[in-house]
Amino acid sequence: MESAYALIGYGLAAIGPGIGIGLIAGNAVQAMARQPEAAGMVRTTMFLGIAFTEALALIGFVLFFLVG
Repeated sequence: MESAYALIGYGLAAIGPGIGIGLIAGNAVQAMARQPEAAGMVRTTMFLGIAFTEALALIGFVLFFLVG
């Protein structure tokens, strides 16, 4: 029964990073469309933001295995 709660917890923990990555990518595309000359800097910043946001999901995944 504990692993079911851990699975639900991980599922809920994955929602936040999923929404965050969607917002980061959407805003980056919008910024590149408005200022194409800044696309390289925006793209680099976008990938850094995605990496940090994805790290939260990976931490939740590790905790899923530690608890379950």
